[in-house]
Amino acid sequence: MTTPKTPNSISDTKHWLRTAATISDALPYLRRHSGSTFVIKYGGHAMGDASLAETFARDIVLLKQVGINPVVVHGGGPQIGQMLERLKIASSFIDGLRVTDKATVEVVEMVLAGSINKQIVGAINAAGGTAIGICGKDGNLIRAEKLRRTKRDPDSNIERILDLGFVGEPTEINDKVITTIAQSDMIPVIAPVGVGPKGETFNINADTAAGAIAAAVQARRLLMLTDVPGVLDKEGNLIADMSVAEARRYMADGTITGGMIPKVETCIQAVEGSTEAAVILDGRVAHGMMLETFTHRGIGTLIHA
Repeated sequence: MTTPKTPNSISDTKHWLRTAATISDALPYLRRHSGSTFVIKYGGHAMGDASLAETFARDIVLLKQVGINPVVVHGGGPQIGQMLERLKIASSFIDGLRVTDKATVEVVEMVLAGSINKQIVGAINAAGGTAIGICGKDGNLIRAEKLRRTKRDPDSNIERILDLGFVGEPTEINDKVITTIAQSDMIPVIAPVGVGPKGETFNINADTAAGAIAAAVQARRLLMLTDVPGVLDKEGNLIADMSVAEARRYMADGTITGGMIPKVETCIQAVEGSTEAAVILDGRVAHGMMLETFTHRGIGTLIHA
């Protein structure tokens, strides 16, 4: 038994005609991306907004339904901070990176690989997908080593080594874990917790982890969901498209500054490591991934070789 149609107004008809045209225009992109892998870094305000989180989950399921293999890598800095505060564990930052001692890394693992990971998995499953939550320690997915950073003293001009504790950076990605999950028609949701050579747990920046994973699986796209529209020029206008060479030039001349620099550097590393292109886009825009993937204009900044 079919659902009876209800009379449409002229405005309703125009709306549905526009919707139908949009779906039709998406056909070339559906065909182009079918069978490819997209790595999506999920974080920022999009994770904290219940409505956007539900929309994100539905869009991930849609990507899977149209033949794209989505791989979700998530952050969770604010949630980690809240849990540390609840447990009365002091926390500090150096150059935007959380100093992670033994007590802190236990909380990081609990929050990232536990509560946040399972919330995202639950949302995707509720939207009709089949998601499985893992972290970088599962199957040695993300092997890591201690992050080495130095900082130059502005007065003496002497560089000193920064000790960030159990903050790591990826050294090797076991792409077979992701391939196996994708072949079983499931959607991997990855918490950026890595394992060191002695079995240590390392807290890894989610952007960095996503970039390394995208390069390892030769993803068609790395989508970096952020809290800004993308990379802006000096007048505040969105730069829709740039090559790796142009991105480096923008960093050198001061167009790209602050927290956008490490995001762009991650995109460059992914593209130079076999990812076709990386996109920095606003995760606060509902269905932003769909607009970026299946329309000609897109909504973010695409970085390519």
